[in-house]
Amino acid sequence: MSGSPLCRDCGASPPADAPRCRACGSPRLLDHPERDALAIAHVDCDAFYAAVEKRDDPSLRDRPLIIGGGRRGVVATACYIARIRGVHSAMPMFRALEACPDAVVLRPDMEKYARVGRQVRAMMQDLTPLVEPVSIDEAFLDLSGTERLHGASPAVTLARFARAVEAEIGITVSVGLAPNKFLAKIASDLEKPRGFSIIGRDEAEAFLAPRPVRILPGIGQAASERLAALGIQRIGEIGRVAPERLHAALGRDALRLLALARGEDRRPVQPRREAKSISGETTFAEDLRAFEALRPVLWRLCETVARRLKRAELAAGSITLKLKDRDFRLRTRTRSGLAPTQVAERLFRPAEALLRESCDGTAYRLIGVGAGDLCGAAHADRGDLADVSAVRDASRAAAIDALRDRFGATAVQRGLGFAPQDKDSRGKDPPGKDLLGKDPQKREPR
Repeated sequence: MSGSPLCRDCGASPPADAPRCRACGSPRLLDHPERDALAIAHVDCDAFYAAVEKRDDPSLRDRPLIIGGGRRGVVATACYIARIRGVHSAMPMFRALEACPDAVVLRPDMEKYARVGRQVRAMMQDLTPLVEPVSIDEAFLDLSGTERLHGASPAVTLARFARAVEAEIGITVSVGLAPNKFLAKIASDLEKPRGFSIIGRDEAEAFLAPRPVRILPGIGQAASERLAALGIQRIGEIGRVAPERLHAALGRDALRLLALARGEDRRPVQPRREAKSISGETTFAEDLRAFEALRPVLWRLCETVARRLKRAELAAGSITLKLKDRDFRLRTRTRSGLAPTQVAERLFRPAEALLRESCDGTAYRLIGVGAGDLCGAAHADRGDLADVSAVRDASRAAAIDALRDRFGATAVQRGLGFAPQDKDSRGKDPPGKDLLGKDPQKREPR
């Protein structure tokens, strides 16, 4: 059992019955019967992209801010002012602007966000080596056994960490503390922004009972509909259904669901999570349907994915093409069994074939490329008697990378990556011009 409440703003411990900290006057007091007995945390940066932009431009502080693509793109994140107006992540941009027409819209600066994310991650790793990244702005931490190192319980250490992030990096985080990852993740969402919530073992089942089943990990639309057919809409109703009926609806997932409904989760915090895929995508300002118009975009995405593979020291054994039409219907096509590669051209060849097959007159609003079946970079582009060009392709790509590192990303470009600016949305060229505006009879080989 914890002792006195802990002031999250100054670290003082006011008396148990005090409504505010006597040292600084803050009402943000952390108290819970299991506070100092719990060690699994989920830390989530608050409206991360928007928070970084507001930190860097104080004129945005009191304005609604949306980070996302153009009018036809989607919302990557929105500040809390915009969220109050009804804007949320993954909302189409045109709907977000209908809900909040006075919002400031900024394109994402992923390199900047990655730098800030690494700063926060480094501060997490100062607390414990058991840090499991979930995304650029959130992670699970296991602080078991760190009391002697930090001279305080995990709860006190995490409160200090939250204050340090705010003071040193200039953004805020929300913390969830619990006996396991599932409950910690739920706790971190309870009091955003600048939240710190605790869910203890003794209260977990009662806490979960009235909540909708959709908050359980792995329960999407289809699974929730199957559960609704059994009369299950709240977590507390799961245990009232015969196990065999639950198994018939969910298969092997039924046992996991029963455990989660009791607040049980045996998954450990794993410091190294293997990436399952590396991808890139883009949304068009206008729908595109012609292969000739989509092909240059595909090439640029393959270059992006190749850079990310090299940065992560991984190689891809499969490529997936993702296309979304004007009605938001998604098509995916995958080519597996590739020799492991980090070279954009060797990713592009199978992706290009998949794109050609998919260009059937459908107008697309989004295209994406994903590299899967990942393995270590040591296996990349080694070649053999049946593939003697692999080493040559890799050497050429490395030379281009070196030139770009020295002279900038646009120093060397392939002709097929230039946007068809003179084409219409059907991919048609005006007479006498190719993608570069040159005479098609004098077009250079790609």
